[in-house]
Amino acid sequence: MKLKRPALLAALLACAAIQPAYADTLIHAGRVIDGVSDTVRTRATIVVKDGRILRIDDGFTVPGKDDEVIDLSTSTVMPGLFDMHTHLVADGTSAFTDGFTMGPADLVLKAEVNARVTLLAGFTAVRDLGDSYNVTVALKKAVEGGKIVGPHIFTATAALSSTGGHGDPTNGLAPALRFETGPKDGVVDSPEDAVKAVRERYKDGADVIKVMATGGVMSMERDAHGAQMTQAELNAIVSTARDYGMPVAAHAHGTDGILRAVRAGVGSIEHGTYLDDETIRLMKEKGTFLVPTLMAGEWITEKAKIDGALPPVIRPKAAQIGPLMSANFTRALKAGVKIMFGTDSGVSAHGDNAHEFELMVQAGMRPMDAIRSATSVAAGFLNVGDRYGSVAVGKQADLIAVPGDPIADIGQMRRVSFVMLGGKIVKGGK
Repeated sequence: MKLKRPALLAALLACAAIQPAYADTLIHAGRVIDGVSDTVRTRATIVVKDGRILRIDDGFTVPGKDDEVIDLSTSTVMPGLFDMHTHLVADGTSAFTDGFTMGPADLVLKAEVNARVTLLAGFTAVRDLGDSYNVTVALKKAVEGGKIVGPHIFTATAALSSTGGHGDPTNGLAPALRFETGPKDGVVDSPEDAVKAVRERYKDGADVIKVMATGGVMSMERDAHGAQMTQAELNAIVSTARDYGMPVAAHAHGTDGILRAVRAGVGSIEHGTYLDDETIRLMKEKGTFLVPTLMAGEWITEKAKIDGALPPVIRPKAAQIGPLMSANFTRALKAGVKIMFGTDSGVSAHGDNAHEFELMVQAGMRPMDAIRSATSVAAGFLNVGDRYGSVAVGKQADLIAVPGDPIADIGQMRRVSFVMLGGKIVKGGK
């Protein structure tokens, strides 16, 4: 039966009256860590509306008739976490064979699974520092477009390397399988190459630039710590990236490479294994962050002990580099170098990211500082602190919860029981 216009309007109004279109979500939190202060707030209600934090009330607010209540009264609620060093296309030693067995479509599907696992572990944002075929750009677009559920992605696309250096995609290949590389592939051998490579990544949709300033462990080249970029090349990379509004992260184990990268003005040093007094002083002077990736150090140390777990060219590098990373992180921490949370997941397993908190605390970092390094500090570095990284009025409701008190037991960070992304529950709930 066709309704006349007055009857149709009345029916629509009646439907609207019974729909909780303007209902709020009330999160009753036993404890709240806001990601900024040292204070842990107890018995509070976080009111979420339209994907954002509307207000934070003392005590457990009585809900209205259409409000949704999420009972986290025995849990600790905090901002969603940032992992500032991931590789969503990688899975440990499989990275050595993926180039022979997987195409772009395979890697997109692998990255989507790894991104979802990472999100469910409480990491609502990741900085991906090296992919293949720009798959993390596609993944980022799918997340932002609401086509899939995943963390916010800030991607470097493919990292920049020198010929034969850590990140050269032809390392370890038989001569017949090698191909000509250049700036588009991320291989640079002059300041001019460096400028073009950064611009290529800007065109491809990168948010940040990753440069291999030294040798590395998980690549088929002999040297793990020698400098592999000239000062002029690093200067060109950082200067060009700054023109395009992109911060630069420098993979750097060895002292000479760290010094060159910091002098060039990179925003962060990844790993920093051979930090010494001079590099620490310069990092403090320049405000350069250290992303320690202690999980990667632990992982390669253990793998180096197992016959056949790593290719022969990699095993001695892993045995040398891995055991040094935690002690030098402690030195940098005590000296006052700024720290950001990052795991290098893709070396270690995706979803285990929160184990990094335990390693950071074991190495001397205060639990609250470790949590801040993965929340407000990381968000501020990426210039998204106005939206993410803290529990505050007006911020996007990216929230997680753990069942216990992570300040008393940092291991609770591995037991994420609730994840909300933009006001939508993706794990846990009532």
